[in-house]
Amino acid sequence: MTTSNPRVRKAVIPAAGLGTRFLPATKAMPKEMLPVVDKPAIQYVVEEAVGVGLNDVLMITGRNKRALEDHFDRVPSLESTLSDKGDTKKLESIQAASNLGDIHYVRQGDPNGLGHAVLRARQHVGNEPFAVLLGDDLIDARDELLGTMIDVQAKTGGSVVALIEVDPSQISAYGCADIEEIDGEGYVRINRLVEKPAADEAPSNLAVIGRYVLHPAVFDVLEETGPGRGGEIQLTDALQELATGEGEGYGVYGVIFRGRRYDTGDKLSYLKACVQLAVDSDDLGPGLREWLPGFAAQLSK
Repeated sequence: MTTSNPRVRKAVIPAAGLGTRFLPATKAMPKEMLPVVDKPAIQYVVEEAVGVGLNDVLMITGRNKRALEDHFDRVPSLESTLSDKGDTKKLESIQAASNLGDIHYVRQGDPNGLGHAVLRARQHVGNEPFAVLLGDDLIDARDELLGTMIDVQAKTGGSVVALIEVDPSQISAYGCADIEEIDGEGYVRINRLVEKPAADEAPSNLAVIGRYVLHPAVFDVLEETGPGRGGEIQLTDALQELATGEGEGYGVYGVIFRGRRYDTGDKLSYLKACVQLAVDSDDLGPGLREWLPGFAAQLSK
């Protein structure tokens, strides 16, 4: 299936959540600014988008999120201080964030669900497909996902979600996909999406994670989507309509990801992500790998 749709150029990053699971740390600091090793989580997400050519990034923010804008802006006084000290490495590290891409910001106002946040991007995105990246999921830069999803969207003309296989006992924490294999293709067709089903009611063990490539038809659907789970406007509900309806931009497809993903959605998974990424880092990894076995041995005593 070949379409004449324009190729994805823009990324949308919803970042208006209150971060209540990380209180009190997020009382005065956005959860997206929590450090994962030596960078805030949000920077990994922006780097992922820019890495596949999406240099036009829109962040959907809210109150008390000014730190996000400051992080991706220049700080001439700090740059000058580091330059005078000859600290080239640190200078390059802070300049990397401000040189990533063309980053825009719009406020969501009331945090009324992911679907509502995506709808706030309509004016910026226009009538072209776009990517949505959630900050709770970090995808290892060594593994391919977003680029593949963009290719699938260009081929199908619909919308694309990222899927991972999870233990059936964990599926109730995710949106779940009922899928159909497509002969000869590296992606699947989504027949139905179920938000956080009980394990014995789930149609599969394929969970939706925080990467989407959406056809702009989703905006019209979201405009008509009423409050769903939690009293919020859910993107899953709009995708369900796109999956089962007909028309330009309809049809939802899935790419099953089997690479490295780091979940920062709650305190425990955030700590695990920090350790996983630190172990793989060039500077901290050797020392951490040497220390961890001894620490683990002490825990077993």
